[in-house]
Amino acid sequence: MPTSQILDWPDCINVRDLGGLATAGGGRIAAGALIRSDNLTRLTEAGIKIVREAGIGRILDLRSAAECEHDPSPFAGEALHCNRILARPDDPWDPALRLGENYVINLDLNPDLYAAAVEAVATAPAGAVVVHCHSGKDRSGTVVALALSLAGVSAEAIAADYAAVSEQTRALFNEWLAAATDPTEREQLAEELSSRPETMIAMLDHLDSGYGGTEAYLRRGGLGSEAVDRLRSRLIESAG
Repeated sequence: MPTSQILDWPDCINVRDLGGLATAGGGRIAAGALIRSDNLTRLTEAGIKIVREAGIGRILDLRSAAECEHDPSPFAGEALHCNRILARPDDPWDPALRLGENYVINLDLNPDLYAAAVEAVATAPAGAVVVHCHSGKDRSGTVVALALSLAGVSAEAIAADYAAVSEQTRALFNEWLAAATDPTEREQLAEELSSRPETMIAMLDHLDSGYGGTEAYLRRGGLGSEAVDRLRSRLIESAG
């Protein structure tokens, strides 16, 4: 089960510090090193103040250019804010497929984009790195999974973290499902909003079987040895 700490950033609904997750060799992810979140545009003035006082080194915004333009981050234009997309405008997303199948297709098409996102975590200034998209589940979930895998967190622990959606997020998803009246649309939406552990396990298994593991996949995308070392150094601390 994940040991991450839920953070109160009003009015975000899915913010967790991933400190405490065990890594290979007896280490663990350091507290205050990696935070995952839903859309920071939800932040109130009080929430923005909390973030500014939290020692954040980088906010990694994984939303598309169109999303960022339509719904600007409260930190847009600052050195703190870093936008890295994970898909190109013409990339496919088939609602008839299982969620994990769409993850795999996007990973196969865009190793350079995923490598750039993980590099942004590795090379951030000192302080916590906040990784967010819109709901804090899919794009954030995949990039956080890649970073945690590179740091030596087990696939099972990564999958448990991916599945740990907040009660507020689940309530919001249930509202969206209730508003979908067409049965096919509702079924597809239910799949899109899911966060089953097996979805993440299948994604990581694909990287193992198709590329020789997460590190090999990211290196194919252009992630260099220095960035790999820096990511591990900033995320991992001794459990002793």
